[in-house]
Amino acid sequence: MSAQQPLTYDAFVELAAADPAVLGLVLKGSQAHDGMITPHSDHDLYVVVADDATTDLSRFAGHRSAELDLVIVTLSEFRGTGIPGWERYALARARVVLDRLDGGIARALADWARLDADEAFRDAGRWLDAYANSLYRSVKNHRDGLALAARLDAADSMRFLLELLFALHRRPRPYNKYLKWELARYPLPGWDTDVLLRAVDRISAAGDVALQRQLFTLVENAAREAGHGEVLDAWGDDLDLMRPQEAGDTA
Repeated sequence: MSAQQPLTYDAFVELAAADPAVLGLVLKGSQAHDGMITPHSDHDLYVVVADDATTDLSRFAGHRSAELDLVIVTLSEFRGTGIPGWERYALARARVVLDRLDGGIARALADWARLDADEAFRDAGRWLDAYANSLYRSVKNHRDGLALAARLDAADSMRFLLELLFALHRRPRPYNKYLKWELARYPLPGWDTDVLLRAVDRISAAGDVALQRQLFTLVENAAREAGHGEVLDAWGDDLDLMRPQEAGDTA
């Protein structure tokens, strides 16, 4: 396409569909999330080509415009070796535009959407420890009169908490933009979506210590049930500072 005729999504899909080297097309981002499209939304498209194929479409590798962003990968790369970890959620909720592998592209997306059991357990333990660390720092800073530090640590803890909760259910954490969208359609089992989102909002904004402790009670129960008691017990007596206080919830 010339500068006078910029490459459009529809035009590229037509080109790709006519190229036998192309095994699949996968649309990700806002265009793949119902109700999230805005006037500023472009089309983010993965182009999956056969491992040993030669295609004239390679000239579009790395193409970026206000209308269309392209990533061209081989099938082997698409199945895992060439996809960065931070793309996992994007692929988990991506939409198949073309699948010449009789469902093989769709199955690859399903693999991205479900963490391996060992990977999920390992990641959940790591995120649990990070969450506890930021919560502990937030409560201590609040106790010591360091209001800004307490709020910043509280906000950090919410990032780790969300990573933890999704890992416990073997799911990649959604990007912040899609958090409400994801939970509205695919709630986390055992969690009230509205209650959880209100808590995350309040803690991120104000560092509410009492609410942090109340939330930790729920997280601790869920984490122990999932087999992560050892991570929590390593905190020893410091856990007492993270839990609700008997005589009023003050730091």
